[in-house]
Amino acid sequence: MTWLPANPEAVFTYGAPQLKFGPGSADEVGHDLRVLGATRVLVVTDPGVLATGWPDRVAEGIRAAGLEAVVHDSAHVEPTDASLVAALDRARADGPFDGFVAVGGGSAIDTAKAVDLLLTDGGELMEYVNVPVGAGRAPGGPLAPLVAVPTTTGTGAESTTICVLDVLSLKVKTGISHARLRPALAVVDPRLTATQPPGVTASAGMDILYHALESWTARPYTSFERKQPGERVPYCGSNPISDLWSERAMALLAKAFRTAVRIGSDESARGDMALAATFAGLGFGNAGVHLPHAIAYPVAGRVRDFHPEGYPSDEPMVPHGMAVALTAPEAFRWTFEADPDRYLAAARLLEPGQPGQGPRWSGEPRDVLPGVLVDLMRDIGMPNGLAAVGYDEGDVHDLVEGALKQQRLLATSPRAVGADDLAGIVTRSLQLWE
Repeated sequence: MTWLPANPEAVFTYGAPQLKFGPGSADEVGHDLRVLGATRVLVVTDPGVLATGWPDRVAEGIRAAGLEAVVHDSAHVEPTDASLVAALDRARADGPFDGFVAVGGGSAIDTAKAVDLLLTDGGELMEYVNVPVGAGRAPGGPLAPLVAVPTTTGTGAESTTICVLDVLSLKVKTGISHARLRPALAVVDPRLTATQPPGVTASAGMDILYHALESWTARPYTSFERKQPGERVPYCGSNPISDLWSERAMALLAKAFRTAVRIGSDESARGDMALAATFAGLGFGNAGVHLPHAIAYPVAGRVRDFHPEGYPSDEPMVPHGMAVALTAPEAFRWTFEADPDRYLAAARLLEPGQPGQGPRWSGEPRDVLPGVLVDLMRDIGMPNGLAAVGYDEGDVHDLVEGALKQQRLLATSPRAVGADDLAGIVTRSLQLWE
């Protein structure tokens, strides 16, 4: 189905945080917070990142600038509704705070977003969670300033308006989405990513890739019905500004991704991955993501007994970037007809060496991009489809039902998608290569 609105949208919106990038930028956070008007700051991190020493170093810099700083290792890897409430309770006990800093991956940044939201605006967590899982309440006013200092190259959470969480009782991953959740400042210091294990670099890098590729292929903003100014949402569809960020992110990934996984000490590759993550966040944080992310939420939320390399081993999990990657080749094969030229252009951007050449390009055009994606998965050690992380044909129905709850993401799909379409994508993704 082609999107044919009766009254096409003619306006797109674009938002981004202030950005500071480069080695040494994390040592300047105290100065930045003082400029933002903060006096008493909560630094949110997780136990693993805390052990690297970076959160305490950032806190010392904040104190050296004349501000108070309290460090909480309250973030849970892949946040849940329970972990966010626990982090909120701990922050409330040590508050009040008029500024927040997140030092960590997307889990720490999303935890800080939720704590800031609930301490500043009040209410209960599920009031803010996206419809239909929650009530979709919007913040009533501006939040306290949040400075995001990422330590992983993947989520782009430092640039976005999204807080992602698992709702444990429903076994589904969902989110909170509002422009006021976007950090006031993103501080991207590539030095902080040097401690990423290869498995984390691979999974987080897959999140960069699909932020960029889904943003690049999202339905155009002109394919939506025209909205009144107060009705426009952060995910507005692909647009000329987001396209520039997404295109550049893909080019950087083609150059650096495999090297960053294989040689973690390569400073050039680490720097390119950090820049790619930021660029992709600046793209998808406005255009949106679609099918691979929508299916990834139940894939991560319903995991039974998979323990990925490089992550905490005390509980099963499918890391977010990995969950997105597992159905992406088949999702992009299915959506190819929406814009064949754009899909082939993406394949050229992502293919290393001599893009656009070789046997792959003489076959079916719809198979080109999936082939590029599968080759990358194999090179960096991603599992071979959903079966490799514990799913089988008996799980297809539940995974589809979970994906159908992600209406905010499905609305950005380049093709209108139903339950049968999703079931086909999931089934074909059980095994991706022989």
